[in-house]
Amino acid sequence: MSIWLVSGTDTGIGKTVVTAATAVAAAKVGQSVAVIKPAESGIVPDFGMESDMAVVARLARPESTRVLASYPDALSPLAAAQEAGAVPLAIGDVIEAVRVAEHRYDVVLVEGAGGLLVPIGEGRWTLADLAVALRAPVVVVSRAGLGTLNHTALTLEALAHRGINGLVVLGSWPRTPELVHWRNLADVPGELAGVLPEGAGALDPHEFRAQAPGWLSPALYGRADPAELRREGVAGPPPRWPEPA
Repeated sequence: MSIWLVSGTDTGIGKTVVTAATAVAAAKVGQSVAVIKPAESGIVPDFGMESDMAVVARLARPESTRVLASYPDALSPLAAAQEAGAVPLAIGDVIEAVRVAEHRYDVVLVEGAGGLLVPIGEGRWTLADLAVALRAPVVVVSRAGLGTLNHTALTLEALAHRGINGLVVLGSWPRTPELVHWRNLADVPGELAGVLPEGAGALDPHEFRAQAPGWLSPALYGRADPAELRREGVAGPPPRWPEPA
């Protein structure tokens, strides 16, 4: 696939770091990469806040990063646009931006805001609607802890209902995993395509780029074997996933 959408089961789930890791892994296998954030909220540049695309640019250094709309209030993008008195983002503008990038780059990563069904723009369109319009698969970033099985299953079911394929990546694997984490690793629904270690986004960018392909499966351009870890999860073995130095 040349277009991937990155969503999550919640906000603050690790979508941006997973997006950066995927961009690194794709670049390591010779793909040119563009990353697009249709809309972001809760970013006030005057207060020195780092936007999601600034994080991706710093960690992954893809050929292109672009934010189509940014709003100061930490709300859903549609609500934030309304509070700012801005014209909500039209889904057609996002589709056009992605199609233009698709013709210029080998891989286009589109990072959503919050979960799959969060209202993003005009007409209350969501990332699920964008996935249908683009016929693009969705990377579902999930938690490792309690509650992830239900949230992940609901997200994958919503995608399947729309005929969209979804892959699952655990966004933050704890340094000291407990029984619940190992069981969730074994039982999380869908195709497990990656596990990122806790604190990955705080790594030095050079180290992040060196380690990132080892966190993702070949489905996302990496070299890891999450299926092996999933099988081992039932027994709760010692952690084998690469951890930040």
